[in-house]
Order: sequence, then structure tokens, then C-alpha cells
Amino acid sequence: MSTFLLLCFAATTISCQGTYENNIVLESEMPQEEQETPNENITNKDFKLPNIDLSNWKVTLPIGKPDEIEPPEILNYGTNSKLKPFFYNDSINGALVFYTYPGASTANSSYSRTELREQMVPGSNSTNWTFKEGARMKGTLSLENISKKSDGDYDKTIIMQIHGRLTNQQRDLIGQKDNNAPPMLKIYWQDKKVRVKTKYLIDLDASETDILRTDSWGNDDGYNFPIEVGFDKFTLEVIVSEGRMEVILNDNYSKVYENIHMEKWGIFENYFKAGNYLGSTDPTAYATVKYYDLTVSH
Repeated sequence: MSTFLLLCFAATTISCQGTYENNIVLESEMPQEEQETPNENITNKDFKLPNIDLSNWKVTLPIGKPDEIEPPEILNYGTNSKLKPFFYNDSINGALVFYTYPGASTANSSYSRTELREQMVPGSNSTNWTFKEGARMKGTLSLENISKKSDGDYDKTIIMQIHGRLTNQQRDLIGQKDNNAPPMLKIYWQDKKVRVKTKYLIDLDASETDILRTDSWGNDDGYNFPIEVGFDKFTLEVIVSEGRMEVILNDNYSKVYENIHMEKWGIFENYFKAGNYLGSTDPTAYATVKYYDLTVSH
């Protein structure tokens, strides 16, 4: 590859720091001395790409209604002008960057995100998996930066999820307008730690019809892994099977959920999510998450 082509590639993949307008970096407003200049000695070994296959993911952005980019469009994210401010490569460290701020949100949330949603059939949300069928997701990531609240504490962001989904038949049975079901798992970066939140069935004697209703499920007290990850790179793995869910941090610390609530959850279909789902609506809030690799298996 010629030096000219390599320089063009670098210009589209290496992010710059500078002034924000609506929290989006405008390279043209950077001080002249901070503008990056091409390095004529760049070679192939200077470029690293994230180990992430986007063939079975769509991404939701904090703009539009909100906007979503599905396969195959998402595969060309490096040249997509809509994605570039929020979803781009850090080709120095070999990471896929997820940047977000308060903006457009989905129908069932007031928070914004730059977040991947698993699609087992590319371009379709209709095919999903159950706990009985089993699933595994593993990623290496880091929190690059995040805003602080007025009290000086950091904001929080969700970095992984397992989200429930109603089949069309279940949706019609309870008279719901969409296929949304509760998220069984939310994994946060919060106060420099990894925090896990899950659901429990409020009434264990609820009928199979009532179990499908969102208000039948409560939020547990949450669990903090005992170490700080701070702004360093770490690994997360989520493994589910019938009646069981396990979250593993850095291949060393494990939190297992194996109880009646996991068994009852088997009625739902599910899908994985990964990225940056910011837990703040403050107009000055922001977060940047980097994923170095991300794999899913069923």
C-alpha cells in the first residue's frame, strides 16, 4: 500500500481532541499547534484494528429519532458520515470507539446511547435466543473518559446488557404495542468499578401471562465487583444457560445467578447489547468507551 493511501486511512481512523459543538469534536476549530500532521515514516505496523465482526450487530446513535445503522451499512462505518462522530476506530490502540452524549433516546428510555444491538439474522430484530439455547458474549474494553456530576462524582454508563424481547404472540397476548421486555442484565461502569444489575420476579406465583409484563419484574440491589477497573483495559464475559447467568471480570472474578428468577426468565427471548449507554441527561454529560474485541457465540 502506498504512503499516500496509508495517510488517507489514518486520517479517517485516528480521532482528534479539540473544541466541542453539541459535544461533537470539530477538527477545524482545534488550535493550529494541536493539529496532527502526517508522519511520512508511518508503516503498516502502526495501524491496529479492533477484533470485532459487525456482521450481526446494528448500532443506535444519540441523534435522529434515534438513528440506527444496520448491516450491511454498519460494515462501512469508517466512511459513514453519520457514524463518524460517535462510532469510529482508534487505530493507534486497535479499538472501536463509542462516543455519546444526551440526545435522542429510544421509546422506552430517557437516556441516550451509542450502543450495539445483536442481530442473529443481519438486518432483523425478529430472531433471538433463549436461556435454554444458551449464549456467551466476551469483550475487552476500557472507559476512555466520562463527565462528572455537580458533586464531583463520575457519571455512569452501561457497557453490556442482556435485553428481553416478547415474541409477536406474547406481545398480542398481553396487549402490548411493541415487543419490548425488561433487560435481565445491565453491566455498568460506575465509580470506577464494574457494577451488575439484574431482575427478580416480584410474585413467584404469577401466571405465565403475567410474567410477560414489565411491571412483574423488580430491580435487585446490584453487585459491585471487588476491584476497581478505573480507566484501564479490562475483560468482561457473560455466559447464560437454562436457569443460570454468570458474569466474569478479567477471567478471575465471577458473579453467578442461579435461582428461581433465572428459571422463570426462560419464558423470554433475549439479545446482547454492548457499547456506551450514558446514565445522565445533563446537557454537558458525555462518555467515551473503547472496545478492543467483542465476540458472541450460541
